[in-house]
Amino acid sequence: MTVGNALLQGTKLLEEAGIAAPRLTCEVLLLHAARGAERSWLYAHSGDELTEIAWLHFGRYLHERLQGAPTQYITGRQEFYSREFRVTRDVLIPRPETEHVVETAIAVGVRGQRVLDAGTGSGAIAVTLRLETGADVWASDISLKALAVARENAVRLGAAVNFVAGDLLAPFPNASFDLIVSNPPYIPLKDREGLQREVRDYEPHVALFGGRDGFETYARLLTDARRVLRPGGWIVVELGYSSLAGVRAMLGPAWHDIRVNEDLAGIARVISARLL
Repeated sequence: MTVGNALLQGTKLLEEAGIAAPRLTCEVLLLHAARGAERSWLYAHSGDELTEIAWLHFGRYLHERLQGAPTQYITGRQEFYSREFRVTRDVLIPRPETEHVVETAIAVGVRGQRVLDAGTGSGAIAVTLRLETGADVWASDISLKALAVARENAVRLGAAVNFVAGDLLAPFPNASFDLIVSNPPYIPLKDREGLQREVRDYEPHVALFGGRDGFETYARLLTDARRVLRPGGWIVVELGYSSLAGVRAMLGPAWHDIRVNEDLAGIARVISARLL
């Protein structure tokens, strides 16, 4: 089996199975099977025979993707803010939309501040804020396995982040942070069956579902933030597709300077507010 034929056959299998972006997905899987070769290798060596080990790995990766496994979990990698992060099934796959959380945090003035990433998952937000701003960044997660992935990413990327095991803000003392950031679980449990199988069957449910209506974690986060933030401190959280009205309603008179940032599709993606 040549490299070119493997690419053609793999793309056809993925296309027939209704996998999104079949050609690109096939390229990524084939390059992963070839142990990190550059994309140009696919075309410069299209007539070369695949090694037996590369062919075996490629076949296994195709099978996993056809069964619904996200490409990122197969390769163990996902780019976020132009950096490569390791991901496993213990952490949510970082999305491009979450980069708006980082941008908003920088915009409200994170430099030189003490920052907490509540529910850090892969550590993408925490590591990025540390590397982009030099802030004193702390990160929490209820999952010890997720924290292990986050720590690995921080070490590999050279980010001095402090990781703490615990549920959201629970491990932290009163009035000790200038900024809280979070991409909390916000999918309503009632919407579970309508999710793509790649999300529903593979990504960690603790990072996906925010109670029956999707607002359970928001409510706990916003309530406890008043205890953990210093006066004048900010909170920046990612919003679900239809979360804006519900989250805005939770921001009572203790909060001001409320701002909403949209993503490239014009969807309200991040809300930020400052504590009086």
